[in-house]
Amino acid sequence: MSEWAPKRFWTDATTTQTEDGYGVLLDGRPVRTPAKALLVVPSHAIAERIAAEFAAQEDRIDPVTMPFTRTANAAIDKVSLQRAEVADMIAEYGDSDLLCYRADAPDELVARQETQWTPLLDWAAETLNARLEPRVGVMHEPQDATALSELRRRVHDLSAFQLTAFSDLVSISGSLVIGFAAKEGLHRAEDLWTISQLDEIWQAEQWGTDEEAQEMALLKQAAFLHADVFLRLIDGQSTS
Repeated sequence: MSEWAPKRFWTDATTTQTEDGYGVLLDGRPVRTPAKALLVVPSHAIAERIAAEFAAQEDRIDPVTMPFTRTANAAIDKVSLQRAEVADMIAEYGDSDLLCYRADAPDELVARQETQWTPLLDWAAETLNARLEPRVGVMHEPQDATALSELRRRVHDLSAFQLTAFSDLVSISGSLVIGFAAKEGLHRAEDLWTISQLDEIWQAEQWGTDEEAQEMALLKQAAFLHADVFLRLIDGQSTS
């Protein structure tokens, strides 16, 4: 027996400008979030993506095919109501950043981590004014309090919509630095994703690919890339 899904009830999906930003209309009626708030976003480009998702629905509505709508709903119904708490949670990644935990062997893996991860830490020190130091092994060692405070300030400066996408970039990659590198356009999101998967790629090279793990990685990659596009559109950047 198939799961119930709501039917499409509209013909036209369009965007509209509001006092607070941009909304989406279905046959002239404004779209609301699951919590019944008006779905209003700060970027016309985001509103256009959401309208396109509604327009692409067929007889039954499939939320899985509506990532921009889901992210906007999360920003309005969840993150905006607890922005400080979410920012605190994401800022904590700075003290356990993926890029700081290094292997002590074999030499090829050590070299690969040094080549791909250290330049990002150097960039954070120079651009974000936050020097995070690498450690050998997996045991936690606290980072410099001043650096963590600066990173925390930058996270708290994000709007609810920015933070919603940024939190996915950080939590999926395991790296606050990678999240900021994506936000600032340091590298393509695809390249940053590959950098975040360095250890997994190494393991696959040594032992072969696990099909289930690969499927999960692809889902995470799609979510990471979506978050990058959403954040760029919120910030008015090109996604090409």
